[in-house]
Amino acid sequence: MADHLNLVPFVSVHHMMQLVLEIGVERFMGELTAYIEEDFRRWEKFDKTPRVASHSREGVIELMPTSDGRHYGFKYVNGHPKNTREGRQTVTAFGVFADVGNGYPLLISEMTILTALRTAATSALAAKFLAPKGADCMALIGNGAQAEFQAMAFKALLGIRKLRLYDIDRGATEKCRRNLAGLGFEMTACASGEDAVEGAQIITTATADKQYATILTDNMVGAGVHINAVGGDCPGKTELHRDILLRSDIFVEYPPQTRIEGEIQQLDKDHPVEELWRLIAGKAVGRREARQITLFDSVGFATEDFSALRYVRDKIEQTGLYTDLDLLADPDEPRDLFGMLLRFPGSSLLAEKERGLVQ
Repeated sequence: MADHLNLVPFVSVHHMMQLVLEIGVERFMGELTAYIEEDFRRWEKFDKTPRVASHSREGVIELMPTSDGRHYGFKYVNGHPKNTREGRQTVTAFGVFADVGNGYPLLISEMTILTALRTAATSALAAKFLAPKGADCMALIGNGAQAEFQAMAFKALLGIRKLRLYDIDRGATEKCRRNLAGLGFEMTACASGEDAVEGAQIITTATADKQYATILTDNMVGAGVHINAVGGDCPGKTELHRDILLRSDIFVEYPPQTRIEGEIQQLDKDHPVEELWRLIAGKAVGRREARQITLFDSVGFATEDFSALRYVRDKIEQTGLYTDLDLLADPDEPRDLFGMLLRFPGSSLLAEKERGLVQ
């Protein structure tokens, strides 16, 4: 990478797509998951805070910061379900990765695609510890922008090849089937959520509506399944009936955030949950017996974005898939910032200064 202090590597959407395709989606998922797992294992080194959110009737805009003491990362992300009606993405994002020692950014990256990848990778990582052994079939309820990423992550990490698809919008299901065709899946388009969960050992919910919803009712969830609840990720937005939560062993990323935004916002504030990092680090037990229902109440956390940015930075050093962005002022003398304006070619300030000297 360029060592000019004014230049910051920028990974555009075009570069991100090139990077994913050059590496291969399944390999990308596997390597990204390893970075996320590594950072969960050193969870205690990170600064942690619930994301800073600005809510409106239309959606939410959030900042998600964290630091491990050496590097700092943050993501800007929105969530506006109405956007699809206007031809826009529900979720868009970009992120920054910086050096704590001097505060200089080391990377700026698109994170709309990268967030979809890291969300799916985190889901599959949790399922690696929680899903029933030998699981080969997943119900995927909600077949929007996140669906294919979830399918590819679960295939890469757990070998899931059977998908039972359902969405209230049949067009979304057809889109999902079309996109995943030829990628090694046996897919069934289902007429209802009840139909979708039949025979599935893993149930993933990834719907977008910003409201209290009951995508899964209590009678739909039998013993022994793992639930990957992805769609409920802000106050007032849930997917699971409360009774399912009461029957499940619940695993979360960061309780202070999940109790506000996740499925467990429906429960008492002291309802017991387990932290995902403790499970990954071997400090907590996951699946204990065959009939146990496990639930990963996923809302996304800043360390996952940190891991994703760290992974991308390592990869672009090898591939060169970035553009140098002239972002930071770099005067010849660090204290002479105004002098940069004076010395800029054709500077009107310099001309004005010279006229003043002549007069």
